[in-house]
Amino acid sequence: MFEKLDRIKPVYDAIYKVVLVICKLLLIADILITTMAVMGRYISFIPDPSWTEEVVLTLMSYMAVLSAALAIRRGAHIRMTAFDRYLPDGVLKALDILADLMVFAFAIIMLVVGIQYASTIGSKGTYVSMPSVSRIWMYLPVPVAGAAMIIFELETFYAHIKSIVLKSDYMSGAIEDKDEVTEALKKAAEEEAAMKGKESDKK
Repeated sequence: MFEKLDRIKPVYDAIYKVVLVICKLLLIADILITTMAVMGRYISFIPDPSWTEEVVLTLMSYMAVLSAALAIRRGAHIRMTAFDRYLPDGVLKALDILADLMVFAFAIIMLVVGIQYASTIGSKGTYVSMPSVSRIWMYLPVPVAGAAMIIFELETFYAHIKSIVLKSDYMSGAIEDKDEVTEALKKAAEEEAAMKGKESDKK
């Protein structure tokens, strides 16, 4: 069963790469527009349109929330790992599943409430500097990121289920980088044990 489901992983990889490319393009656009706006204030032949501030803020909103969705798949969000090596694997697994459930619930709220705000408040207003452009684009990043977070969290839940059913060694951290995380934790524990051994030998 898991072998068939594992075939979906390339789809998730493709979605991840597409969202990553979008974030990079948004960052580049942000830098270029901001540079043009700043230089336009001091150099006469460089334009300084009134829409630059609102566009930059909108692009930053998309980039910020989409990057948060990418960080879910990589396990790159800030987390307390100082005590991970001292906790049993079962406790670590339970805590990670609990955290993922809370993130999943938050993503659903982002999707549902974000759509409501985008379709009501957002659709009624326009950008101050661009009266012809609806403010829905300013509210749309929230539901879009919510959908992306749900997609990546489903993959995380699958990894949890697979680990439990197959009774494999639990590895906390990113889906793609779990081997590296585990090896790093083991190496740190071995180095700490070696240091304690040397100190006891000296005594």
